[in-house]
Amino acid sequence: MLEYFTRQIQLWGKETQLSLQDKKVLVVGAGGLGSSMGYALGSSGVGEIHLVDFDTITRHNIHRQIAFTLDDVGKNKAEINAKRIKARCEFVKVVAHKCYFSEFTKADLSFDLIIDATDNLEVRREIDEYARAKGTPWIHGTVEAFHGMVAFFEHSSYRDLFRLSSHAPNGVTAPMVMHIASLEATLALRYLAGFEVKKDLLYYLYFNAEGELISQKFNLANKKEQK
Repeated sequence: MLEYFTRQIQLWGKETQLSLQDKKVLVVGAGGLGSSMGYALGSSGVGEIHLVDFDTITRHNIHRQIAFTLDDVGKNKAEINAKRIKARCEFVKVVAHKCYFSEFTKADLSFDLIIDATDNLEVRREIDEYARAKGTPWIHGTVEAFHGMVAFFEHSSYRDLFRLSSHAPNGVTAPMVMHIASLEATLALRYLAGFEVKKDLLYYLYFNAEGELISQKFNLANKKEQK
């Protein structure tokens, strides 16, 4: 295992790398964001990853959902994603849940971190409620066209952000999906490895009319401070 993670051990040492084996993460959604994120977290040494997705793979998914091939059409996204993660890293336990998130919440499971990889506003609200009930931080991500948002929720709520993302996406580019998934995965990995992470902050990334990548940050309302 130590040989597999040589480059990361050079970054943060053997003790930190081994500590990731004890971490348990829930990823809700195994499509575009979930594919890239599953690869990133699984190949980084996170010990246990649970993937929740009821949906099956279609041809129009594949251009941006990098875990899948044309041979996977009609198969469950969570199952195939889990299979591909395990094929890349033998040191991770991956559990696929072929169900709606509302059904999954009935299971009495606990996680170190919850990650949103969905494209559904109602499910994001369900994630927010579930995470707050469990007292577990969660990371939100969304992508549209050439822009995207990522937020790490600890004391704030998705309701603080909903007004900024209250419509269905109007098309999406594959590299932007990978870019936002990468940012979510990096925040997750820093948090799980014990590095400092700025909580209750929204990152908004977009390309302007001149083709320049712009990155903005917004503080989200802190529910603790409002009490």
